[in-house]
Amino acid sequence: MTYENLDAKLVNALLDNGRASLRSLGEELDVSVTTVSNHLKDLEADGVIEGYTPIVNYDKLGYDVTAILQMKIEGDALPEVTERLKDEKQMISVYEVTGEFDVIAVGKFTNTDDMNALIKRLLADADIKESSTSVVLNSPAENEQFELDVDEE
Repeated sequence: MTYENLDAKLVNALLDNGRASLRSLGEELDVSVTTVSNHLKDLEADGVIEGYTPIVNYDKLGYDVTAILQMKIEGDALPEVTERLKDEKQMISVYEVTGEFDVIAVGKFTNTDDMNALIKRLLADADIKESSTSVVLNSPAENEQFELDVDEE
């Protein structure tokens, strides 16, 4: 039996149902439970699969304000600033980017006062020399992942 594309098929099956059992994955992919288990262990060890986590709908929990913060960073303080942003519990994504700004961060807030408090704290940081904030009006796609291409021969 050939296992070509098995890892991609396994990832796609987990994207479809992250709570699937080894047995159901084996049945779906037509391989043994041991094969599924071994491939999963390899994917985890290689860092391809970094964990199994629920997708939380923050809106339903009262975090219905999403903000995109763009920041210009002073000198060589980028690693320290991104680390501090990462440590802010309501920052769900932090990116070092090219272009006009150095950092883009995405945060979830319960209201605009909550968002404003964080922005004021950030602006007091001497390493952040400029910032621009956009409030998200609508999220047609969020937390999306995509299936891997599988060569069907």
